[in-house]
Amino acid sequence: MSPIAYTGAIIAIAVVLFVSNRVHVVIVSMMVALALWATGVVTIGQALGGFGDPAVIFIASLFIVSTGLEVTGVTAWAGQLLIREAGESRTRLLMLTMSLVALLTALISVNGAVAALLPVVVVIAIRLKLNSSQLLMPMVFSAHAGSKLALTGSPVNVLVSDAASDAGFGEFGFFEFAFVGAPLLAGTMAIIILVGKQLLPERNGETMPADFSRHARTLVEQYGLVSGVYMMRVRANSPFVGVKPQAIDLSDYPGLQLVTVQEGETAGPLRKPVVAEGDHLLVRGDASAAAAFAGEKYLSFREDAAFGHGEETLFNRRSGLAEVIIPPRSGLIGQTVFPGMVTESGDLIILAVLRGKEDIAAKQTARDTGGIKLQSGDTMLLQGTWKALDIHLNDPDVLVVNSPELVRRQAVALGPGARQAMVILVAMVVLLATGIVPPAVAGLLAAGAIVLTGIMTIQQSYRAVDWTTVILVGALMPLSTAMIETGAARLMAEHLVDIVGEAGPIALLAGLFVLTAIMGQLISNTATALIVIPIGVAAATAMDISPLPVLMSTAVAAAGAFLTPIATPTNLMVMGPGGYAFGDYWKLGLPLLAWFFVVAVFIVPLIWRF
Repeated sequence: MSPIAYTGAIIAIAVVLFVSNRVHVVIVSMMVALALWATGVVTIGQALGGFGDPAVIFIASLFIVSTGLEVTGVTAWAGQLLIREAGESRTRLLMLTMSLVALLTALISVNGAVAALLPVVVVIAIRLKLNSSQLLMPMVFSAHAGSKLALTGSPVNVLVSDAASDAGFGEFGFFEFAFVGAPLLAGTMAIIILVGKQLLPERNGETMPADFSRHARTLVEQYGLVSGVYMMRVRANSPFVGVKPQAIDLSDYPGLQLVTVQEGETAGPLRKPVVAEGDHLLVRGDASAAAAFAGEKYLSFREDAAFGHGEETLFNRRSGLAEVIIPPRSGLIGQTVFPGMVTESGDLIILAVLRGKEDIAAKQTARDTGGIKLQSGDTMLLQGTWKALDIHLNDPDVLVVNSPELVRRQAVALGPGARQAMVILVAMVVLLATGIVPPAVAGLLAAGAIVLTGIMTIQQSYRAVDWTTVILVGALMPLSTAMIETGAARLMAEHLVDIVGEAGPIALLAGLFVLTAIMGQLISNTATALIVIPIGVAAATAMDISPLPVLMSTAVAAAGAFLTPIATPTNLMVMGPGGYAFGDYWKLGLPLLAWFFVVAVFIVPLIWRF
């Protein structure tokens, strides 16, 4: 068999396996790369070269950047804005989500926009009790349309702009793509809103994250801390300045208990020997007693905590709550604890202990000599900075009920590091928009900055990368190489041009669109554009017409990668979280592709004349 025949057979088998959904897509993609090498179509370097491709590195780095935005609460803030503006209206939610992803795509490419908003949309689906499959595919397809709003929206835009310049017609302007991008996006949004619900499945991913939007309220209610909890700031003229924490006496204020003293700068337990201006007293008890205590001791209630409201006082941008269970054979069994006690690490505070449904330590304080001896099955409510919770809850002596990291990502908007994360995102967008460095370099610099600024650790950055997507993209890249090097793609393109070239320029646009769209479902749209662009320019020259409409039509066709999950990395990104099967994509993708055809063949020539 010839290399072209081998390539065609491998593609056909891979498509059958993808559609059957019986073999994991990662296994299929790896089999494709190995089969291309085994048949001699590509070398071993080419078969495995996709894993070192700059596009793969860029995608991996974007996962780290998007996770950095997530852990700092930037995506939670965006999600809260979307929910607040959309209310309970599915239509309004879809419109806002699609508009946001399209605008973001125009700045940082499809991959970056989808990676950044994917966790936000999943959380919104959970919070509003919607199936994630109803939101994720519309988001991705809108991102494809949004890639035609600006030059930076897609590498294909850069390719067609350069080709126009090389042909002597000048480059396309930065926002000139919006002449087709705007109608593409408007039509995409209209189709999704009108018929999307009927064409999309009603599913969720196999593993959906829990909704932690009300996690803090649940904990403070369970442990009886909904009200009567106050955070008081020590003023300069307070008598407590320079006093040891254990010397603070609240005996003159019946019903008022000192839970702990926290450092003002870190919000962690006080490590200094004496209290200083700016430190905080965490007090529990009667509101009138708390007000009298604050007035007489020159204390001020912290501005970012609602008066007496346990949820906002204990759970905020600086500090959070965690619930842990004492497991059997824990080293903590038999140890004595009480509310306000600082853990051995010195970073966490025990607020309460439950045995069954009873708060057995509610009336115990640091002054009591008895305390409570821990037993297997007891639960403790711990409070501390988010960083301290992340570091110290890996102790095998306790079982964490809900990961503080997951809770913070959903429930805390614009938490610690949010400003740095947004600056890093803006810097990456500037690098991508100006082209000062290649996209992979911009992504790596941004990912490195996320780690260097302490937003994420190295271990967290490893976990942030969706390795399934990275392996899929890297393993399927040799398919593009095989199509190009064997001449299969060029042969297909030349035959098509021979067929439609005599029928006029509109027929040429239609033929090139069909070829580009078909190839774009199997190989990357960038590789497809590289194959079709020179054919289109040559055909335009032979027909004595301007190549500008041909090039722009090709760019639109390359964006119409809707019919399969392997068409683009972003289609694959949402496959798992959306619970999609291989055959789900074409149902909504086909009417969208028809609209892209109308724009590419009939609207483009109205803007860029032949």
